[in-house]
Amino acid sequence: MPELRLLSSHRLFDGSQRRYRHRSESLNCEMNFSIFLPPEISSIEKVPAIYWLSGLTCTDENFTIKAGAQRIAAELGVALIIPDTSPRGDFVASAPDAAYDLGLGAGFYVNATQAPWSRHYRMYDYVVDELPLLIEQHFPVNDRRSICGHSMGGHGALVIALRNPRRYQSISAFSPIAHPTTSPWGKKAFGHYLGHDIKNWRDYDASLLIEASRASEHLPMMVDQGDADEFLTEQLKTERLIAACKSVNYPAQITMRAGYDHSYFFISTFIENHLRFHAAALMPDVL
Repeated sequence: MPELRLLSSHRLFDGSQRRYRHRSESLNCEMNFSIFLPPEISSIEKVPAIYWLSGLTCTDENFTIKAGAQRIAAELGVALIIPDTSPRGDFVASAPDAAYDLGLGAGFYVNATQAPWSRHYRMYDYVVDELPLLIEQHFPVNDRRSICGHSMGGHGALVIALRNPRRYQSISAFSPIAHPTTSPWGKKAFGHYLGHDIKNWRDYDASLLIEASRASEHLPMMVDQGDADEFLTEQLKTERLIAACKSVNYPAQITMRAGYDHSYFFISTFIENHLRFHAAALMPDVL
């Protein structure tokens, strides 16, 4: 099995919050991830996992420290898996102007096809395939998964689950970049990572994926968006996601939250709702 190096470990709510480093084949570099393991787990009774994808400029530690998710995860008996947001290292390509929305901290959960990004920026493969395999080999975690995220990570969670509905039981997002092919953030990242042919961007746009999906196989979906979010109109395009779901009768719960912004204050307020939503899908016979 791939080697894991423990970076830190803390006991809380009778569970364990740990941080590890490992060599990623997908990303061709070393990667960090955090994991919360709930109490009373064993190799016999494995627990399901909720994957959290973070937003621009974040690492795996933002959610771990700020969201306050561990108390509810411990109660529900689910693991939390929190990867970093991009490959990292001195040899990994970064934005020449040190821009926060491209390169380090801004992987956008795509498989880059353009140089120099394609050598390392394959976050889609890392989240979909490599990381779950690693987790399920090393920890008492089963293959029942749900996925959620915030902003760029909300985009990643929606896209990944929509493209792989049989790998996940449910999807949720806070303030997702819902229509990145028309968002300044999305256009900048996709142009660099995927090239300038817009048809190559469509597989990473949640609104377009929903519109193209006429199948009856719909995952439970929950989205929370603050109406005081400074990025709502220009970058996030929530109204486009709502229209896409209505166009194909996709049964998503999309809620506008009055007065809430884009911050972790928003996430920490509603994270319990999301964890309980996922737990009901992951353990329908228990909850």
